[in-house]
Amino acid sequence: MSFQLLFERSIPGRRAYHLPVLDVPEANLTDDFAPELLREDVPALPELSEGEIVRHYLNLSHRNHSVDSGFYPLGSCTMKYNPKLNEEVAAFPGFTNVHPLQHEESVQGTLGILYALTESLCEITGMKWGTLQPYAGAHGEFTGMKLFKAWFESIGEESRKVILVPDSAHGTNPASAHIAGFDIVEVPSDERGLVSIKAVEPYLNSSLAGIMMTNPNTLGLFEEDVKTISDKIHDAGGLLYYDGANLNAVLGKCRPGDMGFDVVHLNLHKTFATPHGGGGPGSGPVLVQENLVPFLPMPVAAKKDDGFYLETGDDRSIGRLAGFHGNVGVMIRAYAYILSMGGDGLERVSEDAVTAANYMRKRLSEILALPYNRLCKHEFVLSAKALKESLDLSALDIAKNLLDYGIHPPTVYFPLVVPEALMVEPTETEVIEVLDSFVDAINDIIRRAKEDPESIKSAPHTTPVARVDEVKAARTPVLRWSPEERA
Repeated sequence: MSFQLLFERSIPGRRAYHLPVLDVPEANLTDDFAPELLREDVPALPELSEGEIVRHYLNLSHRNHSVDSGFYPLGSCTMKYNPKLNEEVAAFPGFTNVHPLQHEESVQGTLGILYALTESLCEITGMKWGTLQPYAGAHGEFTGMKLFKAWFESIGEESRKVILVPDSAHGTNPASAHIAGFDIVEVPSDERGLVSIKAVEPYLNSSLAGIMMTNPNTLGLFEEDVKTISDKIHDAGGLLYYDGANLNAVLGKCRPGDMGFDVVHLNLHKTFATPHGGGGPGSGPVLVQENLVPFLPMPVAAKKDDGFYLETGDDRSIGRLAGFHGNVGVMIRAYAYILSMGGDGLERVSEDAVTAANYMRKRLSEILALPYNRLCKHEFVLSAKALKESLDLSALDIAKNLLDYGIHPPTVYFPLVVPEALMVEPTETEVIEVLDSFVDAINDIIRRAKEDPESIKSAPHTTPVARVDEVKAARTPVLRWSPEERA
């Protein structure tokens, strides 16, 4: 039963619940509210039984694809299984019943977890300290760029305005730097799919503020020259920013701090197994080297002899980046994940993720083109360009058809350096049979493109909404339904 049918099935007088007879004096609302703020008529809500309402919302939930319902190989997003232990811990009453305005003495447990989580993330990344306030990756990027700006202002080098951004970077990188007041220069990838020293060298001057890098990058390749690049950037007076979207590939193997990065953002809702998708929830902690600690957003959880408190810092702080302390529930899930996995477990995460990606890369290289067919990390990028030219089978067609196999599509048409791109990230939590089913589905879609191209172009066929006009949907979206809009 769709949302529309929820109204259409409404029967006057039908109820899901009966309230007891009013046994207190009726309030005179006009004493407390201006007349223009009061309703003059009863809201037009659907009238249904409890069973009908339950079925409606259950059916809606079945329309969502999630890591609990099927394979979700969305490249660069690390949509991996979220252990239910984390959910149970985050649901403890001691966490769910606290309020951010409570006195510090009454939330010592939560503050202790925020402090311990920050310690753990610093150990994992090789950084000195950080803030947990940012709500997600792009918010973390903006925070990092504000820290860059504060640093250069503190040393009298406000003229450093240039931020280098690789052409394979996430689109939020240049956007975040631009909003923070920097000028963006795109750095092209070389024939290896990497940032080269040669591409960086022309910008090693007094205008350089720094570079934003993802390592492994969005092609799933480890930036082999990262240490040399970081040394050259530092020698020129610049800073390095690490986009942590792909940290899942190197957990326990290498640390951004050891690569030379000054600022690191993480995605707890990716790397540390807390649910994400559909716009949230998220958490994007930002960690820094010692020279940038004074500029961190405040307050941050700190430790003293008799417990924990919120450190307010000094006037060098860039100020608050969140209303309170960020998405604390996500942080609790992440800390539970770190504790349950331990150091060896986190290292195993990367090993299994890289193994899964290379297994799929090898199998799919026999079907689709691999512009950078070399050892990858946690993800790899395929190209459907040849299929587009020979069978008129585009990356978008493949993505739409995968929905009919119960598989969420990989990221398509990104990174832009690969034509007809499909970016696949299997993660460490999928068994080999699931990985094989993805390969089988791709094979079957190609077979059908040869035998029945019309069915390919009209897919998906099993989802609540069939293929839409994406240009029209983007330009004139219908975001709500109301009874008066019925035909």
